[in-house]
Amino acid sequence: MQIKIKRMSAFPMSQIFNCPSRLLRTLTVSVLAFVLLIALSACTSSQTAPESTFVLLDGSQKSTSDFKGKVTLVNFWATSCVTCVAEMPKLIATHQKYASQGYDTVAVAMSYDPPSYVVNYTETRQLPFKVAIDNTGSVAKAWGDVSLTPTTYLLNKRGEIVKQYVGEPDFPALHQLIEKLLAET
Repeated sequence: MQIKIKRMSAFPMSQIFNCPSRLLRTLTVSVLAFVLLIALSACTSSQTAPESTFVLLDGSQKSTSDFKGKVTLVNFWATSCVTCVAEMPKLIATHQKYASQGYDTVAVAMSYDPPSYVVNYTETRQLPFKVAIDNTGSVAKAWGDVSLTPTTYLLNKRGEIVKQYVGEPDFPALHQLIEKLLAET
């Protein structure tokens, strides 16, 4: 049995490069819209927070499973991070606004942050929430290999990641989302 292969003519490249710019813009916009749609769907789908142990400044430990039943904000930060320091008063205000309603905050200092700096910052600013030091970097690694600060995760009452922020969150939008999550049963 012999198979005959016909040679097919290739699509002329000149047609691609000589196409009207309007067509090229339409194709570009369509591709970008598709990529954005995929990215947004990946960001908004809930996934269970990684199981990890947080060593708090007082020496006690909390695990991810301890957060179930509360809406929890997990914030990776560093005392050397200008944006982290700038957003801290807003994190404090957010915590104070919602803590009595079943909301909690855990600030996780990065492994490169000297523990004495973290303790000093926490005490001088009287941070009202849990502060953990990730000495080994294992917590940051478990949470998606966090390396940029601030990186913040918002968990629902089931312990699922609802939103991730890299950089300072839009706090009015964050408050709306917290209120929505607190209202869920």
